[in-house]
Amino acid sequence: MSPPHPLAAGTRSLAEVHSSVGTTHVGIWRRMFAFAGPAYLVSVGYMDPGNWATDLEGGAKFGYRLLWVLVMSNAMAVLLQTLSARLGIVAGRDLAQACRETYPRPVTYALWGLCEIAIAACDLAEVLGAAIALNLLFHLPLLMGVIVTAADTLLVLWFQRYGIRTTEAIVLALISVIAGCFCIEIFLAKPNFHEMATGLVPRLNATNLYIVIAILGATVMPHNLYLHSALVQTRHIGLSQIAKRVACRYNFIDSLVALNGALLVNAAILVVAGTVFFKRGIVVTEIQQASMLLTPLLGYSAASAAFAIALLCSGQSATLTGTLAGQIVMEGFLNFRMRPWLRRLVTRSLAIVPAALTIYFAGDASTYHLLLLSQVVLSMQLPFAVIPLIHFTSDRRRMGDFANQLWVTILAWITAAIIVSLNVWLVTQAVAGWVAAAGSYRPFVILLLAVAGTLLAALVLWISFEPLLARWGVRFGRAPITLPATAAAAAEAPAYHRILVPLDHTALDRQAIAHAAAMARMHHAKLYLLHVEEGVTSQVYGSLSSTAEVEAGEKYLDEIVASLRAEGIDVEPMVAHSSNPNREIIRAASEIQPDLLIMGAHGHGGLKDLIFGTTINSVRHKLRIPLLVVRGLPK
Repeated sequence: MSPPHPLAAGTRSLAEVHSSVGTTHVGIWRRMFAFAGPAYLVSVGYMDPGNWATDLEGGAKFGYRLLWVLVMSNAMAVLLQTLSARLGIVAGRDLAQACRETYPRPVTYALWGLCEIAIAACDLAEVLGAAIALNLLFHLPLLMGVIVTAADTLLVLWFQRYGIRTTEAIVLALISVIAGCFCIEIFLAKPNFHEMATGLVPRLNATNLYIVIAILGATVMPHNLYLHSALVQTRHIGLSQIAKRVACRYNFIDSLVALNGALLVNAAILVVAGTVFFKRGIVVTEIQQASMLLTPLLGYSAASAAFAIALLCSGQSATLTGTLAGQIVMEGFLNFRMRPWLRRLVTRSLAIVPAALTIYFAGDASTYHLLLLSQVVLSMQLPFAVIPLIHFTSDRRRMGDFANQLWVTILAWITAAIIVSLNVWLVTQAVAGWVAAAGSYRPFVILLLAVAGTLLAALVLWISFEPLLARWGVRFGRAPITLPATAAAAAEAPAYHRILVPLDHTALDRQAIAHAAAMARMHHAKLYLLHVEEGVTSQVYGSLSSTAEVEAGEKYLDEIVASLRAEGIDVEPMVAHSSNPNREIIRAASEIQPDLLIMGAHGHGGLKDLIFGTTINSVRHKLRIPLLVVRGLPK
């Protein structure tokens, strides 16, 4: 059984690059290269500056004893990212879209809000990491470095305009620099490999719980599950079972190679910290301290330089993928598309403001603890991404023959149970500490934590048992909404009786009127031609205005009306005097209640939009009628 093709049921994920990479190569290596890329973009999130903080903390405090956490987290990451890729390949939906189509709106909004918090926490780590790297390389003050990182928004947008393969190539180059830098670090540190092997034995207690959770949150990134399910759809994959099975196999190889590469980088950071700092009894309280200590302890200035360069590359590569993840999450959960530069500006502002305030009031040393906290926040969001992913990929109605086998489902739920259990343990410790330190505000803190905890627990329980609740709904007569078999059966063919056509005395009027006349003949509709006089005289005197410009406009409109009436089309002219054409179009639409609005596209963008305005965008958000945008023929 193969599930129906999903694209007819909704918008495509990352529409501008959807199915843009061909995969029909004959040779196995060329085909593997065609599929390679999505997992490398995802792997960047597993070696971002947040990971550096947790790995340094773990290595400096506990030596090699937390290597098992990295290995366990990487195994979880491979499993979950594989499930995410399969959801995108087979169902043709990213995880956010699947949540929106499955859950009620309040649950969808709650999941979206939590995911946005996680992305902001991840972006906070990238901001701090880049600022620290700039401080180490160029001695730029941390506060200034945080502000400078806002400029990478332009860098991200510049790269994205060249397509997904260019973005993948740039990220792979940055990953290669990071890996090369830590090969140098490992060579200079000369760790004891026999002692490293003992770090693979699990050890968990109250002393290392916080850092274990932080490493887990830094390694298994919640927004990466949304990102991967969308990125795999940039490959052109056939609709047959064979094509999807081949795509799943190659993407599994891609994930295995990329995520194990990220594991080696994280392990290298922890091992270097354990070898250089733990064995010397040095407590690392900030990343800058770690970099500055590498040179005197190892005896090579290249050690500190390599550390700083790798950190800068880590922050910038994570910035690229964080932008894509934010776009996917917003579009998927809300079915709302925001301009990339604006989306990036909002996300980056949410990270820069707390980072700048913390540095300003608490000092440079606070950045290290802020990095660790950001990773714990990421870990707290994991259940809300992992549990829906397991449900969706186990659903045979959605995945067909590609639904999870029993052993995969068991492993996935064990992974989810470990994540939730560790988070509950961490929350219990954190809440006890907050309540103890609250002083006279203790009743208010307890009330606030109780409300927040109850809501989050209820949400976890709801998404965990949603499939069972859905089956009960069918049993008691509350059947779920189902899509019609064909798009044609979804709605009756529209009939237009009144068509509104705003005119602006440009060449585009001819195209808009031609389309409107064709629709009027087909539906026997009445046309309403609206012209707005925007001159200063019109703004002051309104309908009493009498200038050469106004007379020319009236003559122009009369000629069009006469021509249309000669063709047997019912038409009514409308003239308004205002400085705001958008408002007049909306007012006219509210008066005549048209079935269709036909407008000519202005044909400009970018800076001209800021200068001349964007009538179409302003109007379409205020009206609940179909809008036909007509663009002039190219010259």
